[in-house]
Amino acid sequence: MNFQIAMLLGQDGITNGAIYALLALSILLVFTVTRILLVPQGEFVVYGALTMASLQAGQPTAMVWLLLGLTLIDCALDLFDAARASHAFRFPRRTPLKLGYALAMVALVTQLPLAELPMAVQALLTLALVVPMGPQIYRLVFQPIASASSLVLLIVAIAVHVAMVGIALLLFGPEGARTTPFSEAGLELGPVTFNSQTLWVIAVSLALIVGLFLFFERSLYGKALRATAVNRMGARLMGISPSLAGKSTFFLASLIGTLSGILIAPITTLYFDSGFVISLKGFVGAIIGGLVSYPVAALGALGVGLVEAFSMFWASTYKEIIVFTLIIPFLLWRSLTSRHVEEEE
Repeated sequence: MNFQIAMLLGQDGITNGAIYALLALSILLVFTVTRILLVPQGEFVVYGALTMASLQAGQPTAMVWLLLGLTLIDCALDLFDAARASHAFRFPRRTPLKLGYALAMVALVTQLPLAELPMAVQALLTLALVVPMGPQIYRLVFQPIASASSLVLLIVAIAVHVAMVGIALLLFGPEGARTTPFSEAGLELGPVTFNSQTLWVIAVSLALIVGLFLFFERSLYGKALRATAVNRMGARLMGISPSLAGKSTFFLASLIGTLSGILIAPITTLYFDSGFVISLKGFVGAIIGGLVSYPVAALGALGVGLVEAFSMFWASTYKEIIVFTLIIPFLLWRSLTSRHVEEEE
């Protein structure tokens, strides 16, 4: 291996590590606030990439019909909860807004010349279609069982992952897809030329990380989510809604996942079932952070990307095994240094 090859591998490793870091942060965020290990986080990546590819192909994506269906179920549950309330029936004010948003997206997707739209508009339309799935999934699946044990929540998360993979196959088909790169330019540093898409991934990842830091440090909603992560019962006693916290974290997770899919779609071909392996690598980074520390999780995910890239050169056949083996020493260390407390029924 010479210096040029090492730089190329390092470029791939940093690109992949940046995406894994974002997924690790979103997995960690959802887990600390809701105790849900978000197994289907990688599916948001796949949905974002394949929806973007569908828009660029000029085909009205079936994703909009999934959005409309989930919105109708969400609105029906809101009306049912309002009818069951002990006080007088009050029509949920957000129900018309949710339904109007879904119908507006149907009109846009079916009427606009999708393939002729600027790439920035296509990306925004992809985010508008896929990101609402996060809060909707929490509302339909996890909110009714929010007080269940962590094991039950994990089993349900696995079921959601399996369902989303099947729905992706139904919506997008078995063929993989790539999207058009954001730009063809590059940055030359000595003998190595950095792909423009790599620079986009790194720049957007850093912007998201800084944005999340400012959100949690400066905004009221961010501080409420931090309080929920530190002490859920105390946050509830202070008037912070657990359902709002859950929906907010799922919104952030779906936003990060969808944006990650848009970023990596020009670099690699994604299939309907590619999300699980991607989210597992983000999960390895989250485990390195002990499912507690955001900076350590981000650094761990970056290390996963670099190990994966250099493993492709030295032992490409065992690349996945080497990456997932990284989790073992950290699990052993956590097991030996943590106090085990039996959960009381």
